[in-house]
Amino acid sequence: MIPYARIAGFLHVGEVERKKKTEMEQKITIRVATPDDAPALLELYAPYVTQTAITFEYEVPTVEEFRSRIAHTLERYPYLVAEMGETLVGYVYVSTFKDRPAYDWSVETSIYVGMEYRRMAVGRKLYEELERILKQQGILNVNACIAYPRQEDEHLTMDSVHFHERLGYRMVGCFHDSGYKFGRWYDMVWMEKLIGEHLREQPQIIPFSKLTIEKC
Repeated sequence: MIPYARIAGFLHVGEVERKKKTEMEQKITIRVATPDDAPALLELYAPYVTQTAITFEYEVPTVEEFRSRIAHTLERYPYLVAEMGETLVGYVYVSTFKDRPAYDWSVETSIYVGMEYRRMAVGRKLYEELERILKQQGILNVNACIAYPRQEDEHLTMDSVHFHERLGYRMVGCFHDSGYKFGRWYDMVWMEKLIGEHLREQPQIIPFSKLTIEKC
């Protein structure tokens, strides 16, 4: 039997950790990105390109390319950043799922959190605000395209899949050996979350640039 003093000690440590996590969460603020955020966001993204297979991009984009990507996204969809104080610690955005009009109510998500800020609720808070805005736009289907290792290695783990599972996403498809990086082949999976009601007469979505965002 474990002595009560040791159990109490474990409980105390757990309580301290929960308190620290809560305090950390309270420091996170979410706002809409601007093209001027490109240099800071690129610093967060670059290690994912050079060190991981989380993105299948090979070369780190230039600041101008990244600035253009942000501006283009904001014409139709939300692009959000998470801050702790004045430090950008993560970002999330969505893009067109398919170009044809019948797919207008579906989007593809992308999320990146600074390496040192993972497991601090940054990703969850970004996704919560993202989904809140997407619902106001009339988006119904949120899809995540995720690099998937048949066996975890130093470049890719199952963390992204587990993260999306915790947020209510479900696995809907797997494409085998579809991404090649660091001399290895990786699978790619699709996960989805339905966030709205599918109607026979579906209202058109509202482009983000024309949306008046409702506050919580």
